[in-house]
Amino acid sequence: MTRFTLNGKPVTTSAHPMARLLDVLRDEFRMTGVKEGCGEGECGACSILRDGKLVNSCILSVGMMEGAHLETPEGISATPGGKAINDGYAEAGAVQCGFCMTGMAVATEALLRENLNPTEHEIRTAISGNLCRCTGYALIIDGIERAAEKRREIAAGGKTERSERTA
Repeated sequence: MTRFTLNGKPVTTSAHPMARLLDVLRDEFRMTGVKEGCGEGECGACSILRDGKLVNSCILSVGMMEGAHLETPEGISATPGGKAINDGYAEAGAVQCGFCMTGMAVATEALLRENLNPTEHEIRTAISGNLCRCTGYALIIDGIERAAEKRREIAAGGKTERSERTA
């Protein structure tokens, strides 16, 4: 038995300790926002947060998660900060096929928890482990910048310099 916290709820799995975390999340816990792209930890489609740090679930075993706090795209998107990410991406038109978006959103969450004012270089670095074959990244970067602005508004209690100018 392996025990961990999944999106804020304690869970237990009887899956073999060497089972891939990605498979357990998808098959047992129905966290289908976690995608399999490459199966080698190269594309970022399977990204989750483990104890607040960005990791690829396709290269981790579930047995390594004992006592860990895991956050999947589903858990993140259910928060106000996750909604800000989703809205930022939507406003920027950053989504084309959508396959990479959940992993990109998790990488964005990891970045914005650390830095609400990222530069373009910091954004590019933060998403460098996530591959997108559709957008060319410019719209994704714009979406992350919009999400950061929304997160700053949340942190400021709903007002930022831009929102004050437009009011």
